[in-house]
Amino acid sequence: MKLYYSHIAPNPTKIRLYLAEKAIGGAQIPMTEVLIDLRAGEQNSPDHTVRNYFQSVPVLELDDGSYLIESLPAMEYLEELYPMPSLVGRTAIERARIRQLERIAETRVLNPLARFVHSTRSPLGLHPSPEIAESALKTLTKGLSFFDQLLTDGRQFVTGEQPSIADCTLAAGLNFGRYGGFECDPSLANLERWDRSYRARPHVREALASVSIWAT
Repeated sequence: MKLYYSHIAPNPTKIRLYLAEKAIGGAQIPMTEVLIDLRAGEQNSPDHTVRNYFQSVPVLELDDGSYLIESLPAMEYLEELYPMPSLVGRTAIERARIRQLERIAETRVLNPLARFVHSTRSPLGLHPSPEIAESALKTLTKGLSFFDQLLTDGRQFVTGEQPSIADCTLAAGLNFGRYGGFECDPSLANLERWDRSYRARPHVREALASVSIWAT
């Protein structure tokens, strides 16, 4: 399999964090990573357009030559092939709760942070838009507050004692926001604790290391 990704975009980062979590847990997922340079416009090339009609990343190329072009289905596909360690839960209620938190992390944190960054300091050179930035912050503020309250009990990971796809999505969103100059409100102490702790783990630090390279 091949993963087409970019260094900074949050959705490819989500999958790369997922792969790092699976690997540290003992799963051996054969994967070749192929860098797509968004600033050079490689996502608009004819070859990549064949992979993804929408000319975006990530793209997961399967062994049969077909493609998955959305991050969550790609992670769930890999979870079906390599179920251990589980990052989506083992029981029906665990899976429902983890998917719910992953969706909240996506829609209430990652997506609005992406809109905020691209409307203020876009790495792709998009024009600033104060209106979009303000709207994104309204959604983002509630999302960050939700996770801060969730983490009040001191849990290590978003869903408890083990990492999950919810951690991958939340971390990818905050990482993209950090690159774009966004800093969480310091009053969100529980979220800040989780963020520091999650990023300090060596395999996560390695997965995120390319961001600083990309930014130079």
